[in-house]
Amino acid sequence: MARINKVGHVVLNVRDVEASTKFYREALGMEVMRRREGAAFLSFGTQHHDIALFKAPEGAEMGKLGLNHIALQIEGGETELRQLYGRLIQYGAKIDYTTDHGMTHSVYFFDPDGNRLEIFCEMMDPEAGRKHMREGINLSDRSYKPEPILSA
Repeated sequence: MARINKVGHVVLNVRDVEASTKFYREALGMEVMRRREGAAFLSFGTQHHDIALFKAPEGAEMGKLGLNHIALQIEGGETELRQLYGRLIQYGAKIDYTTDHGMTHSVYFFDPDGNRLEIFCEMMDPEAGRKHMREGINLSDRSYKPEPILSA
């Protein structure tokens, strides 16, 4: 049976991406892997990213900032991802979208309380994933549409 292996990364909504990036880099010793408009991806040195910082919508209040999503790395690969995707559908989870990040394939969904989560499988070894993140190649190909595997 397909199963979750570990928390893969956390994505936070922040007021000021630059100020937050500076804090995580200088106070916590993280490496900036990639920046793009309104976002920064940081690593503790072994993964393509451990924490990502996204610009919160203008006027967001405390409590509206914070968590964007939690990413859960699965054991196995594409088949196991499709099995878990099917299980989510069978449990009535609201699917947000699926995407090919290059270094991972992902399914984004909401839990019953509206918290957004991501399940993903690694598609590259860690060093190749770090290289992919640094190169700034398209990190979100939403044309990726895996076929969910539904259990009987």
